[in-house]
Amino acid sequence: MRRRRFVAGAIGTVSGIALGPAPSRADVPATGEQGWQAVPAPGSTPAAQLRRIAAAGPQLAWAVGEEGLAGPSRGRALAMLWNGGAWTKTDLSHLGHTRLTDVAGVCPTAAWSVGQPAANGSPLLRWDGTTWREATFPGRGEPDVRLNSVAVGPDRQVWICGSRGGAVRLLHGDGQRWRWLDPLPVASANLYRVVVRAPGEVWVSGDQSNGGGWSGLVARWDGAWTVLPPIAGLRLGIGDLHSAGPDDVWAVGTEAGVGGPPGRPGNPALSHWDGTAWTRVDAGFTIGSLSGIAGDAQGRAAWISGWNYQDQSRSTYLRRDGGTWTVVRGPAGAAPAPYLNDVTSVPGTNGFWSAGMTSPTPAPPTEAYTERLAA
Repeated sequence: MRRRRFVAGAIGTVSGIALGPAPSRADVPATGEQGWQAVPAPGSTPAAQLRRIAAAGPQLAWAVGEEGLAGPSRGRALAMLWNGGAWTKTDLSHLGHTRLTDVAGVCPTAAWSVGQPAANGSPLLRWDGTTWREATFPGRGEPDVRLNSVAVGPDRQVWICGSRGGAVRLLHGDGQRWRWLDPLPVASANLYRVVVRAPGEVWVSGDQSNGGGWSGLVARWDGAWTVLPPIAGLRLGIGDLHSAGPDDVWAVGTEAGVGGPPGRPGNPALSHWDGTAWTRVDAGFTIGSLSGIAGDAQGRAAWISGWNYQDQSRSTYLRRDGGTWTVVRGPAGAAPAPYLNDVTSVPGTNGFWSAGMTSPTPAPPTEAYTERLAA
């Protein structure tokens, strides 16, 4: 199987690539648009980043990633907890993982995380209300098992996308009983994200080989697989998606293009499925990436997190205004050049969280970073 891995935030050193001038800080307003505010996430050891963020409500959220990346170091897992007033770093010294790649939760004792191991097999972690602990599942410790993303529904059912036995598939369970579902019927595929739309219905996104590169991949599981047509692109990976129904799906990612100098940034990719075909939509900027997408309280796609290479002075979002997407900027001066890896809604409110790092390259002195749009 082709091993092209989508890694949020790991975009390489791009500052020396002449792709157009970036505006000066003097040209940037002093406050974030639409009310986005930076929220300190202290305690991470540079280089650090938060890869995914999840909220159970205004008083509870989790964010995970990695820290201590310096030189040849593989780093170590990083986890943060929001208690309604501040972020605190969670002690993971009893674990030996190098990176946590995703997190999902709906209540104080129903949160889950997946990541990369220090040895064999991906770990599955459960939050018990106080700390993260490893959970048992079929295939735990097997060298070919990879758990890439996790989602939890309102019914507390847990859905994980990954691979086992050389096949891409879902792991489903309730915390006690687990089973691997039928393999995704797509050759040479990678999955990066799983999201729950309704009980028993989940969507996944990633990429699939197209012979000379890879195309965007989106599929639905509701007891059997339905694979949507590939999203055409030049080395295109879909990092996240939002489904409001079988005829209203938004997919975001990055198109690597045909190559270029080392560290070359890609291009943001935004696509919409109307039940018949994919339509590519203008992202509002041309060089950078789109990393996450979140829905509003009515279940409609609402916010997208991104990174605009040509204006790195503030974080970049897309906000849905009716049938169009508008570029919105975060607060100025909160970080040297913030890079967002994810955005999520806060249940029961009109608020949102985003997470990433304080610069676009995961190297010291980069630290964990979050922003909040209050309800």
